[in-house]
Amino acid sequence: MCQTPESDSRISLSTIAEVDTEPRLYERLWWVAWVDTSVKISLTRSTASLMIERVSLSRKLMYLDESGNHDLKKIDPNYPVFVLGGVIVEESYAETVMEEEVSQFKMSWFGSTSPVLHTADITRNRLEFEILKHRKTRERFQEDLNALMRRLEYSVVSAVVQKNRLRGRFYRRLDLYSLSFEFLLEAFHDEVHRARGHGRIVAERRTPEFDKRLDDNWDWHLKRGAGEISGREIRQRIKGLDLRSKAENIAGLQIADLVVTPIGRHVAGKPDKEDFEIVWSKMLKGGSDDPRGFIVLP
Repeated sequence: MCQTPESDSRISLSTIAEVDTEPRLYERLWWVAWVDTSVKISLTRSTASLMIERVSLSRKLMYLDESGNHDLKKIDPNYPVFVLGGVIVEESYAETVMEEEVSQFKMSWFGSTSPVLHTADITRNRLEFEILKHRKTRERFQEDLNALMRRLEYSVVSAVVQKNRLRGRFYRRLDLYSLSFEFLLEAFHDEVHRARGHGRIVAERRTPEFDKRLDDNWDWHLKRGAGEISGREIRQRIKGLDLRSKAENIAGLQIADLVVTPIGRHVAGKPDKEDFEIVWSKMLKGGSDDPRGFIVLP
């Protein structure tokens, strides 16, 4: 039995054969294996000695929000799209820097951290955002908000459904949320896998009916997978779906709320503003710098 230097847990050599290891050849190593994604075991060529080390895990969160109605029976001619968006961020950053930055922004504008940054309230000058009725005040507010959104560190993934292209009885039974969620889930899994870490998904709690649909959707993907990813792979990397109340005033959920509407406006053919340029710059990129975190359906 070999003991890891930073933990009381012990790993036997027989354990290696029982896990999904990933051998790789290196110049000075015979092989490297990973156990439970957080313990690296390597055998050196020169000394034939076994090294076991605890590796710092990347823990990521994906905050979800949507824009538009996901019911195909109701299509707003001025906004005929449904957008499901996710903001991916390191957990430690989300719970410290992001929370602090958003709180400071609120204090500077409202003298309190209690207001929730919600696009619908901001657009309609509701609640604390009634001060935005004045044009110059709104312009200054938007400048500061854009600066905050540009400064924060996060990646964006989004799926947009053009509802006008799914007319007809055949399409009316489609679950647009489920269709979009599968794409985001696959993209989030890939991002977590690249970082050899774990992740959790955080969504806002809504009505009991909506929450149950989301839970059922999550359970279905845990069993059946998403895209080219199996349910087993999802269970290994993504450790849960958390439904949180708006009253908890979580910064990550508010950032997710702020990114989805600019995406929807863009796909709906409305003029782009600076907020879309910021969101697009944060879009999850592939190896060729293509936005692999963005899809328009169909």
